[in-house]
Amino acid sequence: MSFSLYEAVIPTQIQMLQAAQAWIEKAKESSHSESEIVEARLTDDMLPFAFQIKSLVSHSVGAVEGVRKGVFSPDLEPAATELEKMRLNLGAAENTLRALSKGEVDSFIGNDMLFVFEQRDIRLPFKAEDFLLSFSQPNFFFHATTAYALLRAKGLGIGKADFTGKLRIQRG
Repeated sequence: MSFSLYEAVIPTQIQMLQAAQAWIEKAKESSHSESEIVEARLTDDMLPFAFQIKSLVSHSVGAVEGVRKGVFSPDLEPAATELEKMRLNLGAAENTLRALSKGEVDSFIGNDMLFVFEQRDIRLPFKAEDFLLSFSQPNFFFHATTAYALLRAKGLGIGKADFTGKLRIQRG
């Protein structure tokens, strides 16, 4: 079996982006105010829920765009502060990933790319596949887990099945 970068990254990101949209729908229906959810943090020195959701887009669609360009830098724009806008951003990211071809993503293998964070004078050289698998994918799951944990900490009725979303099971 040959390695497919597309299969290693894209379907699971789509799955998680769908799941996160459902979490936001449940957050919108909760008794908490929108600002209470948007600003939720696990600890004072951690970035809020809004940043966690923004980072799911950044480490999925943004990461693919970075690989295309050969350079990725953190998105320093402010995060959306409305739950519906967050849900729409996740949906747009999902749709963008769905439009990718396996051939294009697999063609990134072996390409050089650079992570640049100028504000911290950080420059990290990667091969595209190593950037996606060892940098963006772990970051994607970190922010997904943190967003989910923030909602659980607020008492939202979500569980493990909500975190994983729709599994890609065999149909038979």
